[in-house]
Amino acid sequence: MLTGVNVALGVTGSIAAVKVVELAHELRRRGANVRAVVSPSATGIINPWAVEFATDNPVVTEITGRVEHVELCGREGWADVFLVAPATANTVGKIAAAVDDTPVTTCATTALGADVPVVIAPAMHEPMYDHPGVLDAIERVKSWGVEFVDPRIEEGKAKIATEDAIALDVARATTPNLLDGKHVVVTSGATSEAIDPVRIITSRASGKTGRAVARACYVYGANVTLVHDKPGVPYATVEQVETSAEMLNAVTRHVAGLPADALVSAAAISDYTADEADEKLRSGRELTLDFDPTPKLIDTVRDDHPDLPIVGFKTETNGDDDAMIAAARETLDRADLSFVVANDASVMGEDRTRTLFVRRNSARKYSGSKAELGFHIAEELARDFDGE
Repeated sequence: MLTGVNVALGVTGSIAAVKVVELAHELRRRGANVRAVVSPSATGIINPWAVEFATDNPVVTEITGRVEHVELCGREGWADVFLVAPATANTVGKIAAAVDDTPVTTCATTALGADVPVVIAPAMHEPMYDHPGVLDAIERVKSWGVEFVDPRIEEGKAKIATEDAIALDVARATTPNLLDGKHVVVTSGATSEAIDPVRIITSRASGKTGRAVARACYVYGANVTLVHDKPGVPYATVEQVETSAEMLNAVTRHVAGLPADALVSAAAISDYTADEADEKLRSGRELTLDFDPTPKLIDTVRDDHPDLPIVGFKTETNGDDDAMIAAARETLDRADLSFVVANDASVMGEDRTRTLFVRRNSARKYSGSKAELGFHIAEELARDFDGE
């Protein structure tokens, strides 16, 4: 996700600076090269030697005759992106006012003037984050195209975002905007149907593929709505649902709302539902359940939105490529889909997968991680938009 990306990392005087070592390691694990710039206040919280160890590069603690800010963040500079993490209220205000009295703010001023992408991850006490002047400064800087990684509001503090959330926004800032401005609705995970107040019927789907698609679409510049069975994520507007009816209602609403530019239906939606018993069904006796078929989500959306690009998924258990392609093309034709991702049920819950990208006149194989599959699906979708 960040392979070969040069990240200039600005560290300011928040107590969250203690997390910079792990953040730098995480950026490097994802393929980035990292060089750090540290403010005087930050050096009282974390030793520059620790930052040097984490980045495997010398640390800038002052601007000298070498004009380090230009070398790093100038028009011909080293950095592909300038990341300020953590950013204090003081630093955000200075950046908004073009005050450059520390190595970090000087690099920020230089980067903004040189059109180098800037990402800011604030960290401070919650009352400071809620100060009208700080909020105004954030909005002003956002209007210049700066990406803010929203903090986690916990225990009266606006805590710095997770390493994953920060790395994701750095990737978004440095990746071609293949889906810039598009609203993509993604379904993910399993739905569950109750048979009594205690028991449910569901599937083995983990939601890893759907979440990977949502992440990839976000990195490529899309506004993403994720409808799934788990709590929120930092890269999408999330609606958490349980049943197939709830998922259908949520998707119908979100597709029509903004409206959507595409739907990626990756969820394993229940094909059947049963009447829920009012009380717990007693064990130790034979039981027969009557099931009713549920509406097909992609068919319902297609009827309401004839021109909407829809990506479908088809899971089979036989593992035979020809049979998977045939089943995928049947779904493709029935709902007039853009393409179908066909996969073997044996990959459910796993981190790796084997799939086929099936179109009307072609079928392409993919084998690898579900995280990487998400990017392939987003890229395939972007090619459809390019053909509009």
